Amino acid sequence: MHFSIPETESRAADGANAAYVAYNIHVNGVLHCQVRYSQLLGLHEQLRKEYGANVVPAFPPKKIFTLTPVEVEQRREQLEKYMQAVRQDPLLGGSEIFNSFLRKAQQETQQIPTEEVQLEVLLSNGQTVKVNLLTSDQTEDVLEAVASKLDLPEDLIGYFHLFLVREAKDGAFSFIRKLQEFELPYVSVTSLRNPEYKILLRKSYWDSAYDDDVMEQRVGLNLLYAQPQDSSPVPFQTVADIERGWILANKEQHRQLKSLQEKVSKKEFIRLAQTLKYYGYLKFDPCVTDFPEKGCHVIVGAGNSELNFQVKLPNDQVKEGSFKVTRMRCWRVTSSVPVHNGTSGPAGSKSEVKLELAFEYLMSKERLQWVTITSPQAIMLSICLQSMVDELMVKKSGGSIRKMFRRRANGTLQRSDSQQAVKSPPLLSKLSSVSLRAISHSSSATDIGAHDFHGNYAFEGIGDEDL
Repeated sequence: MHFSIPETESRAADGANAAYVAYNIHVNGVLHCQVRYSQLLGLHEQLRKEYGANVVPAFPPKKIFTLTPVEVEQRREQLEKYMQAVRQDPLLGGSEIFNSFLRKAQQETQQIPTEEVQLEVLLSNGQTVKVNLLTSDQTEDVLEAVASKLDLPEDLIGYFHLFLVREAKDGAFSFIRKLQEFELPYVSVTSLRNPEYKILLRKSYWDSAYDDDVMEQRVGLNLLYAQPQDSSPVPFQTVADIERGWILANKEQHRQLKSLQEKVSKKEFIRLAQTLKYYGYLKFDPCVTDFPEKGCHVIVGAGNSELNFQVKLPNDQVKEGSFKVTRMRCWRVTSSVPVHNGTSGPAGSKSEVKLELAFEYLMSKERLQWVTITSPQAIMLSICLQSMVDELMVKKSGGSIRKMFRRRANGTLQRSDSQQAVKSPPLLSKLSSVSLRAISHSSSATDIGAHDFHGNYAFEGIGDEDL
């Protein structure tokens, strides 16, 4: 997860003529909150008190005199590096001190008071579930509320997650991001002030073998089956995916699916669906790639430990290919502002930030090649890659993705990552940090420093027999 402070704002202090500098903190390229230096210093002091000075990174020192514009920029860069360092530390970045600070700052920035509200959460079949909660409830609280409303057993909650999506006119969803522990879902979705943005409940794993765990329970089975309230011959999501060509099924498979649904044979239906090509994949909006040549239009799908490309070549020929996660040596997410005559855009205009995901792929035993995807969903693509790597590593170590929840003192549930921490490499959690240049005047991926790369544990474990 990337924290950046791309700009500052001078704001008048309340009840005084003096002005102060407010720092805009962006998470994955989206404004999360505005904070003052004194607030970040308070966070730093809390972390030092809890974890010790030898664990917490150095904080930019106070200045006695008013900062010059150059010093303001230097401090901004130092604070950005500090926030990145804290987030990338498994102990500090996952701490309740850090996450609660960001949640409180988000709520204060958006000026949304704490009060009881009703939130609508989408299910994969297009239906909605309404939950009563507080505007200050964090992601895990909302997930628990949805699970309780659906009667989903506690030991299955970890198989599902909440996602921020954008709903198109045809009912299709564009995945924006996975909601994180440092944000308030109600605030995140309402602050966008656009009814097209929704919160969606979806399974959080990639390997369809884990469907067996979920199908052990009635509610889990129903969520995977996603029976619609109409006469559609197969569940809503499957129908939509098949119609768009996201899941491929021939006439005989269509007939079998319809027969199984008429018999309400849910498990058998799911097992047949698992055999269909692209079952369980996330499909992304059409975008652009430089593979096999620059400027090619592509539809990317993520699933089955790979990124699938359906590329339209300049001669209108369509080719398909897949890039296995285990053959990606590293990847990075970058952003840039289009350059117009040496500037970041025409005067008074708001330049469109371009996001790119680039990964270094082992094309053959001796040849690595960079492949770039230019897409507004580049960050979500990176999150997908990371979660697939995490899942592969847990499976390789003989672990399980079954995430357990423990009761907090107030009676609510909290995810426990102790199982994952034991079965994953000790630095694996640091790979969740996505490097993003929020304001960069270069569109060249070669300008990125070495610290911006994501190493891949799954790649490091490859042997010659896998090539």
